[in-house]
Amino acid sequence: MTTTSDGVRSGNSVLADDRLTIAGRTFRSRLMVGTGKYDTLEQMRDALAASGAEIVTVAVRRVNLDQREPSLLDYIDLDRYFLLPNTAGCHTAEEAVRTARLARAAGLSNWVKLEVIPDDGTLLPDPVATVQAAEQLVREGFVVLPYTTDDHVVARRLIEVGCAAVMPYGAAIGTGLGLEAPERLQRIVELAKGRVPVVVDAGIGAPSDAALAMELGADAVLVNTAIARANNPVLMATAMAQAVAAGRLAYHAGRIPKSRVAAPSSPVTGLVGRPE
Repeated sequence: MTTTSDGVRSGNSVLADDRLTIAGRTFRSRLMVGTGKYDTLEQMRDALAASGAEIVTVAVRRVNLDQREPSLLDYIDLDRYFLLPNTAGCHTAEEAVRTARLARAAGLSNWVKLEVIPDDGTLLPDPVATVQAAEQLVREGFVVLPYTTDDHVVARRLIEVGCAAVMPYGAAIGTGLGLEAPERLQRIVELAKGRVPVVVDAGIGAPSDAALAMELGADAVLVNTAIARANNPVLMATAMAQAVAAGRLAYHAGRIPKSRVAAPSSPVTGLVGRPE
């Protein structure tokens, strides 16, 4: 967004005043980015920079916590990015809680992206175990951002136990199918409004998916595979950043209602050469 048209200037002004706040912490970018699946760590580093993201999520089980050895963290500027450890690879509530405690003890963060995914090949979250783990982690003082289904009943329960945000999927992790049930996501957005942010996580395949999530009123999106496995991850990261910004502006602007009846864009009365 470097042109100088009035529309872009006014759009930049809206975005400048429209910050994402989670648990009292404020961020300019509404795009969160994951760190898995890149061909190289250098490629990951460059894609993070191109995305403009401020929140970067890392799987605790992928991080070498022995500082004497090379680590994923060597390629993430912790002065530039806010680190959000996640419990990827945990199949039970107990595993997820233990992993979050390990991350905090190692000095990574007391924030955690909570993932509890059964070992059944679907990569879909276990809603019961997720709520159980969230309750325990909130009691222990963690800032919990749970990856969850697009079920508004589960989202309500996660909000009630004290989660700082809810992160429903658009589709299964890594599928790139986009938003399979946008009306379900919108119901969660309406439920959470004024309470906690909604971050659409998983299933994003293209910038248009990210834009749609933001148009629906989501507060942010988290993207990993769609960037990391693109032919050009750096270029895709740039595209995702612009799509998130455009979708957020569209949400503020308010789209026209859909109609099955065509309506002319120009007046049909008072035309030159046509009697009234």
